[in-house]
Amino acid sequence: MSERTAPGAGSVALVTGATSGIGQEIARQLLEAGLTVHVAGRDPDRLRATMEALASFGDAAHPVLLEVTDQASIDAAAAAIGTLDVLVNNAGINPGRRSALDAPIDEFRRAYETNVFAVVAVTAAFMPVLRRSAHPRIVNVSSGTASLAWSTGDNPQFDWQAVRGGGTAYRSSKTALNAVTLHTAQALDVEGAPFKVNALAPGLRLTRLVAGMQRGGDPAEAAVGAVRLALLADDGPTGGFFSWDGTPVPW
Repeated sequence: MSERTAPGAGSVALVTGATSGIGQEIARQLLEAGLTVHVAGRDPDRLRATMEALASFGDAAHPVLLEVTDQASIDAAAAAIGTLDVLVNNAGINPGRRSALDAPIDEFRRAYETNVFAVVAVTAAFMPVLRRSAHPRIVNVSSGTASLAWSTGDNPQFDWQAVRGGGTAYRSSKTALNAVTLHTAQALDVEGAPFKVNALAPGLRLTRLVAGMQRGGDPAEAAVGAVRLALLADDGPTGGFFSWDGTPVPW
């Protein structure tokens, strides 16, 4: 039997923001791939309902009460999880569609607290246990609207005239997340560590994040892209930004 060269059945994953939408689908698909999955969420009722939805996977699914903007909550989760191969930073918020001209500063603070600072904090807390993995993987769920190249041009995935200049708190926080992703990958590569760290553009999906919008695709489709990055082989890319279908997205 050849030596494993990627996370697979028997590996352990943690998915934040896993009680709805894309996060729940990522957890489900990783469970289907044979991984043990720590299913993290901040709301006890939603976490309980998610575990009921994943009950068919038995003991392979583990609930984790985790508020990613609370350091004590992060530390408690990190202390309870002794083995980890895959970290999917999916938790995120979209505080509004206003531009930098009319969005209150608190809208920016809330977006960056969850979409950027929390990812840095969660990743740092779980880095010691990830370093013990033979095939550590980090997937940061970003947004195609974070792409500066796409934002200044034309792309069929988005109605750029409709979003032009808007949603600045959310979109700029995801642009910052992309930078954090790239820099993390580069720092680990300099060390020679076997990490694969990448960002995902999941595409517009019908989730709680875009509540009120009448269009969007199936979250399960976006989860396929996250799982692909989570299970990358050792010769796979790192420090990249990819669409759900695996194609590179320009920064």
